[in-house]
Amino acid sequence: MTTTTTFTAKDVQELRQRTGAGMMECKKALEETRGNMDSAIELLRKKGIAKAEKRAGRAASEGRIVSRVSPDGKTGVLVEVNSETDFVARNEGFGKLVERIADTLMNDSGTNEVVASAEGAPLLTRQMGGSTVEGAIKELSGTIGENLVIRRYVRFTTDGALGTYVHHNGKVAVLVDIVGGSGEAVQQLARTVAEHVAAGVPTIPVSVDRDDVPKELVDRERRIFTEQAAESGKPANIIEKMVGGRIEKFYKEVTLVDQPWVRDDSKTIRDIVAAAGAGLKIRRFARFQMGQE
Repeated sequence: MTTTTTFTAKDVQELRQRTGAGMMECKKALEETRGNMDSAIELLRKKGIAKAEKRAGRAASEGRIVSRVSPDGKTGVLVEVNSETDFVARNEGFGKLVERIADTLMNDSGTNEVVASAEGAPLLTRQMGGSTVEGAIKELSGTIGENLVIRRYVRFTTDGALGTYVHHNGKVAVLVDIVGGSGEAVQQLARTVAEHVAAGVPTIPVSVDRDDVPKELVDRERRIFTEQAAESGKPANIIEKMVGGRIEKFYKEVTLVDQPWVRDDSKTIRDIVAAAGAGLKIRRFARFQMGQE
C-alpha cells in the first residue's frame, strides 16, 4: 500500500478500480490522505462516493489455478501459478507443470496451511521428478521465456469432508472444509458451498461466521456508518440505532453462513448446511482469484 506523501497515476488507477469512484475524486482523496491508500478508500466511502471497497489487489497476473481433493474427501489443495501472459497460461507444458505441482502438494503431509506468498515456501524445495519444484519452474521459465512463479497455495486435511469448485474460466477456485460428518453427501455439500463462495454473491465472504470477522474491519465500517448517519442531523439515540442496523446488514453480507444461497436466495448457507444433517458445520474455506490479493 502507498504510505508516502506522494502518489502516482498508478495509485489513482488502483483506487479507481477498488472503489469505482471517478478519477478526480480519487486524486483528491489521495491528496487529502497524503497518499495513504486505505485512508483514501475510507474517505471516499464516508463521502458516499464509493459504495464498497472491491477486494482486489494490485496484482494483475495471468496463470492457472488447479485444485485437488482425495477420493475420501480428507485432503485437498489449491495451487495458483502465475505467468506473464494468457498465451503462456494456456500453454500445454505450463498446464502440466501446475498439475504436477498440485499432485506434489497433495502428497506433502507436512503442509496444512494457506501460503499467501510462496516465496521461500517449503513447497519450492520438494522433490518433483528429477528436480525440485523450484527447479522445474525455473527450467520451464527459461524455455518459455517468461517469469513463472507459485503465487500461493493451500492444503487442508480434515476429519470431516472437503469439497472444491473451480470456475469454468480457471480464474477462481475455492476449497471448503465441513466437519461433523463425512462421505459423499457431505463432500457434495462442501462442493455446493464452494460454488457459492466462488460466485462472490452478494459479496466475497470474509469469514465463516460473524465471530471471525476481523475487529478492525467492523470498526472501520462502524466509523463510516457513524459519519454518514451523523449528516442526517437526527438525535444521537436514533443515529445509534441506524448504525446498529447497518452493522447487522454488514455482518449478513460478509459472513458466509448468513449469506443468501446463490442458487436460491430464500435460503441462507446456514439453512442448506442444517438441512444436510444435524451437527454439520463449515469450519473454514479458502478462495483464490487470479489477480487478487
